[in-house]
Amino acid sequence: MTPTEARQQTRILVQAAAAACEDKKGEETRILELDPIDSGLSDFFLVTSATNDRQAIAIADEIEHRLKKEFGVLPNSVEGRRQGEWILLDYVDFVVHVFLTERRAFYDIERLRKSARPLTPAEFDAELKAALAEKTLAARKKAAGKVKALAASPAPAAKPRKAVKKATSASKAAAGKAGATKLEAKKPAQKKAPARKASKRVPAAKKPVAKKRTTGKS
Repeated sequence: MTPTEARQQTRILVQAAAAACEDKKGEETRILELDPIDSGLSDFFLVTSATNDRQAIAIADEIEHRLKKEFGVLPNSVEGRRQGEWILLDYVDFVVHVFLTERRAFYDIERLRKSARPLTPAEFDAELKAALAEKTLAARKKAAGKVKALAASPAPAAKPRKAVKKATSASKAAAGKAGATKLEAKKPAQKKAPARKASKRVPAAKKPVAKKRTTGKS
């Protein structure tokens, strides 16, 4: 993941956390986009207020539950949940601060981060949608460029018809020879019948010729 993509993913998580604050009636919710030089590891602070400790805990629980359910992300650490006066959820790339109203006024975290750019959830959401739309447009242009490049590439030269016919007839002849060879190989070898011995014929005995009796006249 590139640094730009990682920051975009962080923005999506911050947006989801801000929506959880709004759903639990958090007040004066602000997103501070921190100066990279002054921010250290985090890119954003999400700050919201609650009127009592029970609401503060409910807001923190909703943020943690939603990010885990929708993105599989858990905070690196959670502080102040028992007291409920100032609950801090550290997601490394951004930090959520859930204050009681009087505690927020006392610590005045927005004033301490003068170099940060404050945004309302609506302004942050508009910027995020614009960035996502720009990313989608860039991806579409890139895909269109690839399609044009493929369309512009020369098609492979077609073979002459005569050459194709010759190649086809040659392949058919080769296939016929191969088939004949296979058939010959499959035929069982015929056994030669043993040669008959020539029988000697015995000549038949000649019958004696009966002599005719001659009778003289007296």
